[in-house]
Amino acid sequence: MPGIEKLLLGILRYRVNTRWKLLEQFQRVKDNPEPTSVFFTCIDSRVLATKFMDSQVGDNFVVRSAGNLIPHACNFSYESATTEAGALELGCIVNGVKHVIVCGHSDCKAMNLLYSMRKEVDTKEGGPLQLWLKRHGAASLEKFKLLTPENEYKGPVPYQTARRFEAFIDPENRFNLADKLSQVNCLQQLQNVASYPFLQDLISREEVKLHAMWFDIYTGEVFMFSRTKQKFILINQQNINHLLHDAYRKIEKIPIAEQKRK
Repeated sequence: MPGIEKLLLGILRYRVNTRWKLLEQFQRVKDNPEPTSVFFTCIDSRVLATKFMDSQVGDNFVVRSAGNLIPHACNFSYESATTEAGALELGCIVNGVKHVIVCGHSDCKAMNLLYSMRKEVDTKEGGPLQLWLKRHGAASLEKFKLLTPENEYKGPVPYQTARRFEAFIDPENRFNLADKLSQVNCLQQLQNVASYPFLQDLISREEVKLHAMWFDIYTGEVFMFSRTKQKFILINQQNINHLLHDAYRKIEKIPIAEQKRK
């Protein structure tokens, strides 16, 4: 079994090369880690988020699901409880984490499948993966419909978290339609996060902030959504100050009457 052999040999290399480094970090963190984010990403084996974030022990809660989907609060019940809502509560309520990040990626097999099922998403047939995508990816497909030939498949696409914002999806047209759906979906998950009542006050008071990232597995580049530029932009030395300012800027409060109109 070459698969398990590769895994076991990897553990032997870890014991020699890496274990002692991690033990130093465990000693430093001990029982009081201070994670900075709840980080949602896909289960795809090519997405190694801890590597492209250069994360260390105790830095992040990492939650992985097919398509980096986070079920909307309307789908939560005793019969349909999933780990994503529990991770939000554990991270943000129990541990006081201030940042929630959703990270999608290119050539996402889950998003590719969802894209291929876009005309049959209302049917309640299929295997576990198909049903997961149909139930929790339908809202992303509805947003994806706003990308049309008339607007060159760019949008804008509206979202609502603590306030309404719009996104232009891949305005440079570098990616295919399934990847565009992946970006639409990534932002939709922020709206899903904001649907949970136990987080709404924290998000409204800006004690918890929501961010979207997107990883291109073929270039190794990581993008972050900028609400001021209304699109995903590359995380690099030239953009880092803008992204930090954008991530921490105060939310412009919208008068209640205007919110109702929107």
